[in-house]
Amino acid sequence: MDTKEFVLILDFGGQYNQLIARRVREENVYCEVHPYTTPFEKIKEMSPSAVIFTGGPNSVYDEGSPKCDVRIFEMGVPVLGICYGAQLMAYMLGGKVENAANREYGKIEIDYKDSPFYKDVTKHNICWMSHNDYISKLPEGFTVTGTTNNCPSASFENAGKALYGIQFHLEVNHTNEGSKMIHNFLYEICKFKGNWNMANFVESQINYLKEKIGDRKALCALSGGVDSSVCAVLMHKAIGKNLTCIFVDHGLLRKGEAESVEKMFTEQYDINFVKVDVKDQFLSKLKGVTEPEKKRKIIGEEFIRVFEKEAKKIGTVDYLVQGTIYPDVIESGLGDAAVIKSHHNVGGLPDHVDFKEIIEPLRLLFKDEVRRAGIELGMPEDMVWRQPFPGPGLGIRVIGEVTEDKLDILRDADAIFREEIKNAALDRSINQYFAVITDMKSVGVMGDMRTYEYTIALRAVTTTDFMTADWAKIPYEVLDKVANRIINEVAHVNRICYDITSKPPATIEWE
Repeated sequence: MDTKEFVLILDFGGQYNQLIARRVREENVYCEVHPYTTPFEKIKEMSPSAVIFTGGPNSVYDEGSPKCDVRIFEMGVPVLGICYGAQLMAYMLGGKVENAANREYGKIEIDYKDSPFYKDVTKHNICWMSHNDYISKLPEGFTVTGTTNNCPSASFENAGKALYGIQFHLEVNHTNEGSKMIHNFLYEICKFKGNWNMANFVESQINYLKEKIGDRKALCALSGGVDSSVCAVLMHKAIGKNLTCIFVDHGLLRKGEAESVEKMFTEQYDINFVKVDVKDQFLSKLKGVTEPEKKRKIIGEEFIRVFEKEAKKIGTVDYLVQGTIYPDVIESGLGDAAVIKSHHNVGGLPDHVDFKEIIEPLRLLFKDEVRRAGIELGMPEDMVWRQPFPGPGLGIRVIGEVTEDKLDILRDADAIFREEIKNAALDRSINQYFAVITDMKSVGVMGDMRTYEYTIALRAVTTTDFMTADWAKIPYEVLDKVANRIINEVAHVNRICYDITSKPPATIEWE
């Protein structure tokens, strides 16, 4: 990885912030998202070659609103401010920001002027706005490069100092040619070459892990999902037999999962592989628990305890390795960002554990990047393209109390759904699909008899980054076949629903 091309994204709490990182990475430029509270000295140590300020919900003129160190503008690197970030740039450099008489939300017509930022971009265009305030006076040395009917400084720049501000959100698809603007910022203004790719990432991570771990031992928490599998193979390439993979069968796996994971890792890789059967331990801890966050925390805590116990059998183990990825980190809360849902593999070690440190080699990758890393590592396609499966497993796809009976019903229904998606050749075009057993029973009629049984919900989404997602438009005949099979083949189910909610406002998982 060429660290000379590094974009620092300062997060001011906006809803689209992680999309900015996705768009930058898509341009083969490395970036990281850090909270706006990051001290300036740390920012200098990072040595970014460009900085992007994200959007946010606040007004820059309010007391206590998010601010950054003004010295960032004096670092001599290009800075791009987006929405709140643009207002903050103007405000901190001597401009004026006021509450707008006419707010702008959604798709807005905009006119761009000549600028390297808008190279090859249609000058009369559509952008996506979401703001209550506007910049009524630009700082000295700045010129307007874009206007709308209600926003006279929709875009502005000080080309001599490489400072650029846009009031709209170029990272969302609703802004026409937004990807061109990001490309122009990175290549026309920052003069990057675009050296971020999976080959560089894999090579640099392997070298880093070799140096960091050396001859010490590491334990990898292996769930069998895409993230943990790629993580295990990457670690194995770095430290070989100093790695032991612990596969925990916690009773919350999909149908046939335990057997297939064991076969895959013992037959295809020369990895120290230990399978631990602790179904009763997990289910007893979950007995009577219905609150989603409590379930996640219990499962996460039990995972750590199992790994500790297994580590003692091996001897001294300094490192616990987890397949945490960027969306896990973000949803668990980044800086002042809201916690959407806690992930059991995020947030460091709990109190009183024997491990020295957690290592998360994939922590800064999005899901599609993880798959590319797997291909780069030479992993089989069927492993790399496995359906994503959360660490808490079916525990968060059983709504309400987790019981053995509900798990059995869910496993069978989920297996049918996944089988029919594959039979319809939709398994690559739909990025995640699974069944959920709700905690609701309803009246039905089967064989002229009244039934009172569970409702199964089907969830399927299309996405590239798992930060946003749209519900998959599965053909009716496929849904019909899935529903008929589940009703006829799975006991105690008499109703099937299909979830047609995007993310946001929903999450991909139900809990």
